[in-house]
Amino acid sequence: MNVSVSKGHNAVIGENVSFGDNVVLGNNVVIYEGTRIGSNVIIQDNAVIGKQPTRAKASILPETSQLPPAVIGSGVTIGTSAIIYADAKISDEVFIADLATVRERVAIGERTIIGRGVAVENDCTVGKRCKLETNCYITAYSELGDYVFVAPCAVTTNDNYMGRSKERFDKFKGVTIKKGGRIGANATILPGKVIHEDGAAAAASVVTKDVQSEELVVGTPAKKVRDVPAEQLLRNQG
Repeated sequence: MNVSVSKGHNAVIGENVSFGDNVVLGNNVVIYEGTRIGSNVIIQDNAVIGKQPTRAKASILPETSQLPPAVIGSGVTIGTSAIIYADAKISDEVFIADLATVRERVAIGERTIIGRGVAVENDCTVGKRCKLETNCYITAYSELGDYVFVAPCAVTTNDNYMGRSKERFDKFKGVTIKKGGRIGANATILPGKVIHEDGAAAAASVVTKDVQSEELVVGTPAKKVRDVPAEQLLRNQG
């Protein structure tokens, strides 16, 4: 192991794990086989990195063989009790807070913040410099562009059939939030909906149709009330 790795008590390091310089591991950290970790990374107590997914017997997801290892970039911080699954790719300078979960086949762009208790489900892409705030939920098969903001407790969904009828099996579709899109606290985004560039859904809204570029929607179901103010647009930020 690289001498520049500082380990807390009871850290468990699998075979063929690679480290850059100046890596700090807290107590009870578990890092699975083959994981690649860059330089200047902090992994806090009880975090689990590179975990292989376990499929429930009743799951509709296909069985998978051993997934490739997780890859953690440089300058990343991973908080206490966070879980990063195998085949997750975490770019440089990402911050992942306590109790967050990043599932398999997820890519997180550079300098994005994954807040406390956030869940990013399998097969998602999250762009650079996003902010996913406390306890928001990013459903499987979603795509978030750069500079996306998701407020606390916002929920995205991917199943219009709510777990019933075989018809749903080939119709799962996550949400798409394009560059600069924003979702307010406690908002709900229904399956397959698109929030276009700089579109915004207000707090507690239920988004049942696409949100067009630079428009603000409010209510249940969410409807356009006005355009996003010019000073709020991404292109006008300093």
